Amino acid sequence: MPCTCGNWRRWIRPLVATIYVVGLLVVLPLCVWELQKLEVGIQTKAWFIAGIFLLMTIPISLWGILQHLVHYTQPELQKPIIRILWMVPIYSLDSWIALKYPKIAIYVDTCRECYEAYVIYNFMVFLSNYLTNQYPNLVLIIEAKDQQKHLPPLCCCPPWAMGEALLFRCKLGVLQYTVVRPFTTIIALICELVGVYDEGNFSFKNAWTYLVIFNNMSQLFAMYCLVLFYKVLREELNPIKPVGKFLCVKMVVFVSFWQAVVIALLVKVGVISEHNTWEWNSVEEVATGLQDFIICVEMFFAAIAHHYSFSYKPYVQEAEEGSCFDSFLAMWDISDIRADVSEQVRNVGRTVFGQPRKMFFGEDHEQNEHTSLLSSSTQDPISASSSIPSSPVGHYQGFGHTVTPTMPTEPTSDRLYNSLEERENSDIPTEKIVD
Repeated sequence: MPCTCGNWRRWIRPLVATIYVVGLLVVLPLCVWELQKLEVGIQTKAWFIAGIFLLMTIPISLWGILQHLVHYTQPELQKPIIRILWMVPIYSLDSWIALKYPKIAIYVDTCRECYEAYVIYNFMVFLSNYLTNQYPNLVLIIEAKDQQKHLPPLCCCPPWAMGEALLFRCKLGVLQYTVVRPFTTIIALICELVGVYDEGNFSFKNAWTYLVIFNNMSQLFAMYCLVLFYKVLREELNPIKPVGKFLCVKMVVFVSFWQAVVIALLVKVGVISEHNTWEWNSVEEVATGLQDFIICVEMFFAAIAHHYSFSYKPYVQEAEEGSCFDSFLAMWDISDIRADVSEQVRNVGRTVFGQPRKMFFGEDHEQNEHTSLLSSSTQDPISASSSIPSSPVGHYQGFGHTVTPTMPTEPTSDRLYNSLEERENSDIPTEKIVD
């Protein structure tokens, strides 16, 4: 039986602050002692400076995560936010370790790169869950909008049909990167073991060049689908201010990738050469170390941006209930990820074998935080309007406003009425449309 810990919100934050101060008093002297014990060179100085930024970065991120757990009132929205907030400490700690031990840099950096895909996926989950809760008839809303053309450089491609097709393809475009990135990471590790990876060297004789191109194409398409998704649903997403959140995710992912490409180009043209590798053993280790040092510095500013963009304040309520253990354990639940990846694999399989794609107008389908992303907002809009919202407390209403959920009303605007009338005249049986 879980402990309710009635006063846990009062003592958990002072406890975390105390642990941080004690850790700082222990770690900082150890770093100084390490510097005095070794001959101080460029690599050691860079590692020490990066460590200072690490000690400033992690508390900011962990504090934001802790605040969301303390005020864990809307799991379907806060769970993906917490996963996104973990990106900064993971990036920072990973880069600091790789800076100190260049020999294992490829192994820890690949973990960091896999988390990039995970973050993009969770941002899509956040947007989708918000829209599903606020607009149970989301498919009808999109169908009532004007046809959306593709953005450059895909403006010459045929536009995706408004409605379920657009929703599904945008989500699938994001999810493909979640599958592609771990797959290419495994290939990179295998290539490193057989000696054909050669990270940081632009040459068509090594595997790194091909994997960079493939990963970049997959990542760009995932980001493109996110931008298209936002452009179609800009008005509906405005209450959660998605632009700042999107920029936080995009800047961390894209800046870390493109600065690695720029450093590799500097190596290629000879700006970074074998003539001066300082304490590193090769020019490749110099390039990797420079990348890791820059990321440690950047993550401090990213932590501040995440703290304000993904604030916990919209989820604070006067009377909060729940177990402290439930809040912390809920953060590790990944059942929604398994459902989404399985759904993507099944739909890709149907496409490959020429089978018709499954339609996501399920009957008696109750939305909750474990529902697959690919089917969360593509239910039958009429049946969805009669289902119970996934949040046990209420809907997001902006800073400090979370109200008790009420039964959503049917759309009354002329455009939505016309869309519903068109569906009644379509091939869909009347029994599935009429309540």
